[in-house]
Amino acid sequence: MRSDLKAKFFKRLHLNESWVIFFVLGIIMMNYPFINIFNKPSQLFGLPLFYLYLYLGWLVSIFIIYLFVKAIDHGDSNKGEHH
Repeated sequence: MRSDLKAKFFKRLHLNESWVIFFVLGIIMMNYPFINIFNKPSQLFGLPLFYLYLYLGWLVSIFIIYLFVKAIDHGDSNKGEHH
């Protein structure tokens, strides 16, 4: 069951629409309204909120790219099994 769920997840990530949605979301998150929300003099865990927002956004972006790459690898390995 777990491998079925994993296969469905990776198949869903392989869609071109997912790439476009995450790209647009990344562009939106790095533009005026969101940048202005987090550009405050307050701190969280001793770090300025703005820097924390940028670094967490960067890490999440890297993780999403990692998931896309795994989805592509998973799709390529499934194609090799069926032929």
